[in-house]
Amino acid sequence: MRFFRRRRDREAQARPVEEVDLDSLLALVADSLGFRCEFSADGAVMTLSGPKDLVVRLTGLRREAARRTREDWPMLVSEHLAHTVAVAGEPLDACDLDQVRPLLRTRVSLADDLEGERVVARHLSPDLIEVLTLGYAGAVRPVRPEEAGCWPIPAGQALDLALRNARDDERLSVARADLDGVAVWRLTGPTASAAAHLRHLDDYLPVPEDGVLVALPRAGTLLIHPVEGIGVVRAIERLRLHAQREADRHTDGLSPQVYWWRAGRLTLIRADVVAHDGQTRLVVAPPPEFARLLAAIAARPPR
Repeated sequence: MRFFRRRRDREAQARPVEEVDLDSLLALVADSLGFRCEFSADGAVMTLSGPKDLVVRLTGLRREAARRTREDWPMLVSEHLAHTVAVAGEPLDACDLDQVRPLLRTRVSLADDLEGERVVARHLSPDLIEVLTLGYAGAVRPVRPEEAGCWPIPAGQALDLALRNARDDERLSVARADLDGVAVWRLTGPTASAAAHLRHLDDYLPVPEDGVLVALPRAGTLLIHPVEGIGVVRAIERLRLHAQREADRHTDGLSPQVYWWRAGRLTLIRADVVAHDGQTRLVVAPPPEFARLLAAIAARPPR
């Protein structure tokens, strides 16, 4: 018995102390969940036995723990094991990129809605976040950093892969619409990945050099107006009010704001509905670059 204890001690000493400490925390949390645990020799896998038998991949968790302070480890480990138990019934292993590659997509969410959530994502604009998702038939969920951390590609490349999947597998429907005298294009899709097609908007309609106005009232809907003349000022107002109504009316409502898409970048054109002295008006605060464009458009000779 002493021989085996010494052997385990030598194996523990051969690994970084941070990994050994993380293993101890994993074992403690697993025990609190009613599981017994066993680690592989290289520390990449933990096998749980108890209410159900589970295999927990640890490569991504160790990478995530290395980026955080030790004070964050208890919460990190607890969330990882709880998530592993919760998704044990999924047909594929999310930590294996070869298995889940075709199922990766993106979903746009408000940054405020994701406060405190641990997901793989990047900013599309200051208030919108592009989230990496994994879909099983009708069930779609965000990918966690510990899962993506097992993959041989960085998170940004995984998001680009998901965008390509959406473009290749889903074609948006296109229709013209009129918003109180302002002509817009309405692009809709059956999933929440409509915003993935922004980067290839010219697959659907002509995109002028100055870009387009975009509203995203729902995750599966894009409203587009070309930036081609000073009438764009009126279009901002119409898009903003319509996006507000549509976002409020649906349970999957996204953003009531208007954005400027140009050269692969989405910029918020902040417009707020303000009530003052019994009257309601729309106050638009365009970003400096867009304000300069408006001035240049106003100075152009009429066609």
